[in-house]
This record gives sequence, C-alpha cells and structure tokens, in this order.
Amino acid sequence: MKKHYIFKLFLLLIPVSAFLLMSSSGGRTDARSGSPGDGGATCAACHSGGNFNASAIITSNIPVTGYLLDTDYTINVNTTSSSSAHGFQLTAESNSNAKIGTFTAGSGSRTVNSNKAVTHTFPSNSGDWSFTWRSPSTDLGNVTFYTAVNAANGNGSAFDGGDQVVTASTSSPSLSIKEAQRLNFDLYPNPAVENVTIQLPSGSSKASVQFYNYIGKLVLTHNVTELNSKINVSDLSKGVYILKVVSDDKIGSQKFIKK
Repeated sequence: MKKHYIFKLFLLLIPVSAFLLMSSSGGRTDARSGSPGDGGATCAACHSGGNFNASAIITSNIPVTGYLLDTDYTINVNTTSSSSAHGFQLTAESNSNAKIGTFTAGSGSRTVNSNKAVTHTFPSNSGDWSFTWRSPSTDLGNVTFYTAVNAANGNGSAFDGGDQVVTASTSSPSLSIKEAQRLNFDLYPNPAVENVTIQLPSGSSKASVQFYNYIGKLVLTHNVTELNSKINVSDLSKGVYILKVVSDDKIGSQKFIKK
C-alpha cells in the first residue's frame, strides 16, 4: 500500500517538475539577479555543480562621466563559456539597494517585476543580450547593474548538478548636478556638421567645453569665452556625444549630435 502511494506521488510530481522547468527556460519572474536588493538570490540553488569556465560582464554606453536623468541607455550582458545554453536576469539598484530606472526588453529578453528587471525569453547559445535602461527622472545617485547568468548543460533538468551560475556587476555615477552648481547654457545648432556655438549665461565669461563619446572617452576639449564661443566639430565622427561645460565652480551638460 505504501509503495502505491509513493508511485502516485511520483506521477503527481512529474507535471509539476515539468512546469517549473518550462517556466525557468523562459526566465524567472522572481528576483534572481544576485543583487543586494534581491537578497543575493540567483538560480544556483537548482542550477549548480557544473563547470563551463563561465564568466560574464556588463557593458553600456553610459559615459564614464555619468548618466543623464530620464535618458535611454543600451545595456549589454556578454557571456564567455563552453556551454551552448544560457539564461540570465539583470536589475539596477541605487546605493541604498532600491530599484532604479526601468527596462525595455531587446531581442531574446523580456522585462519582469514591473520593468525593474530583465530576463531571457529562451535559452541563448551565445549568452549575449542587449536591452534598454531608462534612467530615473530624479537624482538617485549612483546606479549599479547586477546580473546572474546560468550556463546550462541543456539537458532540460535543473537538478542534475550540471549547470554553472556566475554573477557580475558594474556601477555608473549620476551626472545630475545640484541646482546651485548647475550651469545653464545654450548649444546651437544641434545637430551640427561643422561648428557649434556655446552661449554662456550672464556672469560666466569663460568656460572649458568637453566632448565625450558614447563609451565615455574624452574626444575633444575647447575653451570658449563670451567673444569666442564657436567650436569646430568637423573632425568628430558622426554620433551622439555628451557635452560638458565647466565655468568656475559650475557645471552643465547636454546631449550633442554630430551629423
């Protein structure tokens, strides 16, 4: 009689286990990014024991100077491993471990947890994903992106001890400036092909202008004054730049497009 009940329990667990595995293959909806706000949780409780020499990195086009408020940035997760099946979850948090900004899914990914995290829709051969993060509209300080990537053996089982979970993180400062230190200036034309003009506010007679490309590299520096405010940008490659203007103890920034 006891064996009969055990057999029935085994039959009952088969569809439950299959449902769990199928749902995980399309990414988890609970918090599994490995971030402090997620309690450090990943999928390693089930997916562990394997070794694919896996590693993961997070990259973005946020300049090294920091992110602007209410702006879209591209976030990338790239994996190196000998596995042919990968999954992930990523989130963004402030220094206080609060969720910061929102995500828009890219190819092979979907958003979860009210767009505060992003995960895979199906296992990826490469372990590479790209998606969009929109920065907050108010200054919440530094942002840190956390991800947990699962390099799986692809046999459809989460409990055989043949998978490997790795984590990664990266941080970026906020470029938001306190109002007392903010330099409000005009930039025209924008977009531009050959020259741009910086119009400084009243009380600012000179300033240093810095152009940063999409990976945060300083590519052009120029000093302007009230009488000489034009900058030749013809040598810049086409693309989007962050323009930073420093005058005395005040700083201003704008997005500039080179055509």
